[in-house]
Amino acid sequence: MTIDNACVECIINQSRRVVDAIGADDALNRRIVGKVSKLSEDFDFSKSPPEVASDVYEKMAQLAGMDDLYAQLKSHATEKAQSFIPQLHQELQESSDKLLTAIKIAVAGNVIDLASEVSFDLNDEMEKVFETHFAHDDVELLRGALEKASTLLYIGDNVGEHIFDYLCIETLQTLYPQLHISYMVRGNPIINDVTMKEAKEAGFEQLCHLVDSGVNTPGFAYERANKMSQELFDAADLVLTKGMGNYECLSPSPRENLCYLLKVKCSVVAYALGRSVGEIVCKMN
Repeated sequence: MTIDNACVECIINQSRRVVDAIGADDALNRRIVGKVSKLSEDFDFSKSPPEVASDVYEKMAQLAGMDDLYAQLKSHATEKAQSFIPQLHQELQESSDKLLTAIKIAVAGNVIDLASEVSFDLNDEMEKVFETHFAHDDVELLRGALEKASTLLYIGDNVGEHIFDYLCIETLQTLYPQLHISYMVRGNPIINDVTMKEAKEAGFEQLCHLVDSGVNTPGFAYERANKMSQELFDAADLVLTKGMGNYECLSPSPRENLCYLLKVKCSVVAYALGRSVGEIVCKMN
């Protein structure tokens, strides 16, 4: 999907959140927000929101003199997510439908998004997610696809959320022992997206096949991915994508057997999906 007029103001608002997050002084604040406002005048409306955002975030990082604008907040998000692991292991142990529980755990983690139009509280999400129904519910289609698949490409989204992805993948490996799973991360820090650094720290190298997509976008932009990642995306029996950024980059779906798993956090994505902000979605293409 391509950017909408509403995306312009959203990206400018993201620049304001960045200067707050990095503790910018007044001069840097004005430079960053002013530069993003200027860039917004020439946004390319043929591009997806993550492609536009990547250029903006790279410019903000340059102005701030920082490689990773959200490094500290990502560390806090990981610690917060890890605090839920004992509770989530208990939920899985007691569950009569471990696949449904695992993907609800994964989608609950999708609230950890520092770029979204609307923010949600992780504590609240974890309290209610197991009683919340998917607004678009293709869980049975996903179950059938998993039973038939030999290879799964799981495309991650944000830091903190990746801790819940780990638990989901661990469960999928138990339920579908025939399944070879690859977990794909971003090529470099962009917003609070998960990269090789955070994935390795969480132990994904020991869990499954860990892949650096090479993209500099907060979503899997196929044309910007390295050749290995493109080939893996094309060849996998099933692709599971997490979050709005991946949905924005991969909608309409470029292939069969692709599943979008996300929480709707902005009006533009809500409209595209025919859903409401705050709902959770499990949608097969």
